[in-house]
Order: sequence, then C-alpha cells, then structure tokens
Amino acid sequence: MAVKMSEQSTSVENEDLPKYLRDRIEKNRQKALALKKSKLVHHPYAKGEVVSIDQTTIKIGGTKFKDTGGGFLLEENLEAPEEPQAVTVAQPEAGIIEPDRPECRNCEKPFATSWLFDTFNCRCCDECKESDTYKLITKTDAKIKYLLQDCDLEKREPPLKFITRKNPHNVRWGDMKLYLELQIEKRALEVWGSHEKIEEERESREEKRVLSKTKKYHKQLKELRMSMRSSLYDRTRGAAHSHEFGPEEYNQEDDTYTRKCNTCAYEETFEKM
Repeated sequence: MAVKMSEQSTSVENEDLPKYLRDRIEKNRQKALALKKSKLVHHPYAKGEVVSIDQTTIKIGGTKFKDTGGGFLLEENLEAPEEPQAVTVAQPEAGIIEPDRPECRNCEKPFATSWLFDTFNCRCCDECKESDTYKLITKTDAKIKYLLQDCDLEKREPPLKFITRKNPHNVRWGDMKLYLELQIEKRALEVWGSHEKIEEERESREEKRVLSKTKKYHKQLKELRMSMRSSLYDRTRGAAHSHEFGPEEYNQEDDTYTRKCNTCAYEETFEKM
C-alpha cells in the first residue's frame, strides 16, 4: 500500500514537470528495468568454453586453432591484441626551392624537375632533352667509339651514372647499361686530352689490328703450303731466326730504348717500367 502511494505521489509530481523532463525520466526508468532483467537471465555458456568449428579453424574460448594442413594446429590467442605492423610510406622527393632551381644549359630557363637532371645530373629541362645532344649510348659502343675501359666509366671519380634496359636483341641476355653520350665524351677528353689524341690512338690500334690479321693470314697460308707440298718443302730453310741483340740505346726524347740484331737488320724499340 505504501509502494502504491509512493508511485501515485511520484506520478502526480511528474505531471507537474515539463513534458521533455517526463520523457527523459521514463526513458531512464525503462533502461534501469531492462538492465535489471538482463542480470537475472541465465547464460548457459557464461562459465563454460564456447566451441565453434569453421572449415580451417577451431575456436575454443579465447583461443583459435588454425589447421595448417601439415598435420598440426597453429594456436592463436584471440584475447591478446595484435601488434601493429610497421607500414613503409614512400615519400616523394622534396621539390627544389625557388632560389635553388637550376637553369637549363640550352634555354637558360630555371626548372623544378627534369628527367635528365634526376637521372644523370645533367642540367637540361624536359623541353630541351629531345635534342641530339642528349643521346644515350650503350656501354659497349661507348668503349669502342671513345676508346674507354670499364675503370674509366666505373672507377674514375666521379663514376658516371647510367640506366638499365632490357636487351632488345635477346631478352635472355643481361640488361644493357645506357650512358649519356655527352658525359661519355667529356670523360674521354679527360682520359685522352683531345679529340685528335683519340683519333691517333684509334688509327694506331687499327694499324696494329690489320698487321696482326695480316700476320695471321700469312701464317695460315704458310701452314697450308707446307701441308700441301710437304715432300718438296725444305723445313730447315723456314726455321725461325733467333735474334742476337747488341747493346741498348736510350732515346731521351721518347723515353724509350732501342736495340738491334747483330745478324739481321731487325730493330726493336721498347720502354722500361
């Protein structure tokens, strides 16, 4: 009876309140009743272990067992928080500040980005890079045309920059190294001194190559004649001559030494290390 009187008095007091306050009170009362009922409901798996089986995983309580397919189960703890994996974010290269922008060597206009500048450190904008001055050359052609060696390209400071591309003649061959021909020519001038020196060295090498090829041809021809006319050929006549050299003479102008054979007119010039 007292409870009913209190409920009636409460309802009378609530009628005196504004409507929005009465709605809020009713909403809170319903929440309290729902919470009270939930505590009284019996949960069959509150103290036991929940077991669920998937196609490749088995969950028992807070532990998951994953079938690896190799005859054993891999245990994973579901309650343990997973450590966040480090994510590598590719940061673009910072742009060039306005006062530090390089000028193109052709049009003399400042530029912010350039393929030749980023790849070969050559001050040329993208608008002027199509010129024949900025052609690319393979490593093999550079060594033949400018008489350079691997050490001149890779060891001599500063090493020349290059890009790699697939060989168009055969994809199974190694990648090609492409250099900027302008930088190759500059490196050749550092090695040889001038274009005239390069041409002289090229002519000298060509003469030696022709001479070596001629000697090889005559040697093969001689062997062929010996095999065809072995019965008529005098083997003692074609025996190799053994030189007997005299004293060495020093040439101060060329920093070389010369010596002559005492039995024939052969003369040999050489250098001493």
